[in-house]
Amino acid sequence: MDNPSKRLLLFTNKLGYQTRNFDEAARKLNTDIVYITDRCHQLEDPWGDHAIAAHFENPQATAALVAEASQEKKIDGIVALGDQPVVAAAYTARALGVPYNHPASVEACRSKLRMREVFHDAGLKTPWFRVISFDPLPEPAFLGTSYPCVLKPLSLSASRGVIRANDREEFVAAAERIRRLLRSPAVRSTREGNLDRILVEGYIPGTEVALEGLLTDGVLRTLAIFDKPDPLEGPYFEETIYTTPSRLAESMQYAIRKCAEECARAIGLTHGPVHAEFRVKTETAGGETVWPLEIAARPIGGLCARALRFEPSQEKNDAARDGLAEGGAGIGLEELLLRHALTLPGSDWVRERQASGVMMIPVPSSGILERVEGEETARAITGITELIITARLHDYIEAWPEGSSYLGFLFAKRQTPEDVEKALRCAHAELRFTLTPRLPVRHPIDSSAAPSAEP
Repeated sequence: MDNPSKRLLLFTNKLGYQTRNFDEAARKLNTDIVYITDRCHQLEDPWGDHAIAAHFENPQATAALVAEASQEKKIDGIVALGDQPVVAAAYTARALGVPYNHPASVEACRSKLRMREVFHDAGLKTPWFRVISFDPLPEPAFLGTSYPCVLKPLSLSASRGVIRANDREEFVAAAERIRRLLRSPAVRSTREGNLDRILVEGYIPGTEVALEGLLTDGVLRTLAIFDKPDPLEGPYFEETIYTTPSRLAESMQYAIRKCAEECARAIGLTHGPVHAEFRVKTETAGGETVWPLEIAARPIGGLCARALRFEPSQEKNDAARDGLAEGGAGIGLEELLLRHALTLPGSDWVRERQASGVMMIPVPSSGILERVEGEETARAITGITELIITARLHDYIEAWPEGSSYLGFLFAKRQTPEDVEKALRCAHAELRFTLTPRLPVRHPIDSSAAPSAEP
């Protein structure tokens, strides 16, 4: 690649799964990546990547810090991974004059309440919703609550703390469980805001889908629509399988793309990756409608991006294919995002024609991971391209709704999304995870067992 060296700011959590893929793509594109991460500023470059240490809970201070460090260096693009880093990236982009989303739009994506308000005001399909505080917890009947409903924290991601309630007793139990989660040291340490309130909204029945897209000057290009074949009906909403292309009718896929465009326009997003979630609801009067759940100014999280590969469209000639993709092997999402941020050729590539998918390996119960078995058998299943166990042995793993980390990821490719789903389920069936309960804490004086800190 003969293009002159470019410089890109990558805002990411220090333990993000995707950073290695971005690093590999940057080397290929002759690009210098400056990492801005939430590591401790008192540690002297522990990972050897010369990253700028930042506090993402204070995005404007982070922007000032990064802008000062970049005074004598031309910045060609900005990419952010994760819900907290995108806000700091937006303020930094404004300070440096680099194309990106406006900070107010990104901040609106961070609040489930603000997002509901924006969608409602824009005339998009929106369930009833209201915010309640914990102290004291109001009587559900006084709120005019109807069931089923969903209770959720205002700012946590990955369906963490999201619980369905079918009656008053479940409502009160769910609210108390979310209160314990939001007051836990693990959540408090994130310095998230709005930890004293939760959102309550009507439950939207139907199948769930996700859209991965890329905005350029306010125009949204759909990269993929993912089906979620497992029913997400509660009481918790841990996601598992994503497959693409979608098996929905083309008319419904068009409706999903149109709804994503309306969501982005309503909330004010204009540039960079977006990840959006929807419910396809069957109405009582007949027909199906698209209800937006949320939209985020970031790419799909974790290792799930490995389920996406891109290649030139049929209109592109073989020389372009070979020159950009090293023999036509395609490029990953991370490279596509770098090319887009740096305005390099290849950012208009389309998803490969072969069906693909990922399973975020669910956590069956909270416990200490003692053993993983069946990995080689799972890898040998036809269509499985990769199995990555991300959970570490002897670590405590929390199940949903308190948890937010999966045991690992399974990836598959086949001719059809049905075959991809089958391969993922067959491989998962071969895996066996041994999780043992954590021992209860005992007071050093009182020998009686105290209950575990985990709910």
